[in-house]
Amino acid sequence: MRQEVDLRDAKRGAVIEERGKQRITIMLDSDILAAFRERAAASGSGYQTLINQALRDCLDRGELEAMLRRVMREELQNAG
Repeated sequence: MRQEVDLRDAKRGAVIEERGKQRITIMLDSDILAAFRERAAASGSGYQTLINQALRDCLDRGELEAMLRRVMREELQNAG
């Protein structure tokens, strides 16, 4: 006969939490992804690491907001 198990405090998901990382789904243009993969192969690091570093560099320069506004304007123009 099975013993009853109290699952009131149980949590779903990974048993071990990832430190400092979060899994997301993001759509990137194929040419952008290919460029990061090429650079990663040449440098011996991972392409996701290079994407993270590029985003950090943008944040550090304070240009992210301006870049996002420009991209959104271009996308809205192309959609209309």
